[in-house]
Amino acid sequence: MAGSGRAAHKAFLLCNYTLLGAASACIFLTLSLRLVPSACGLLLVFLHALTAVFAAAGCSGSFTDAGAGAGSVHAMHTSGAVLTAIFQGAAALLAFTRTADFLTELRSYVREEDGEVILKLVGGLGAAIFVLEWAALALAFALRLGDDGGEEADGEYAKSWPSAYHV
Repeated sequence: MAGSGRAAHKAFLLCNYTLLGAASACIFLTLSLRLVPSACGLLLVFLHALTAVFAAAGCSGSFTDAGAGAGSVHAMHTSGAVLTAIFQGAAALLAFTRTADFLTELRSYVREEDGEVILKLVGGLGAAIFVLEWAALALAFALRLGDDGGEEADGEYAKSWPSAYHV
């Protein structure tokens, strides 16, 4: 791995470890709202858990290694990470713009003032997760693209890409 590839790999791991920590913090903050009877609250906890799973899987490095069958695994991880990033961004936007309505829908048992503070903390972490998820996806793409080579001299570089990169 070249010097820039090694730096990109370290940045990718840092993004994923930070994502894992932020998603875990979101899970605990969301659970502190005491949302158990609410389907919306359970979905919010599930979203944070799914984000933590994708971050942990990204930390394993199996999605950036080029190997047999890694293209389909990389494509599945990428599509799942994109969906969780979009949903995290939407949840963060709801937490900031419609805090009282969102808290009512979650049917929390904590005091309203405390619930608003906790929900805004979850929204801030959700916004950070949104940005970090897209940074990790860009770094994963750069790492996979760098692993594919680029030393082809006869203009066949685009044809040598794995099928996951073709549009």
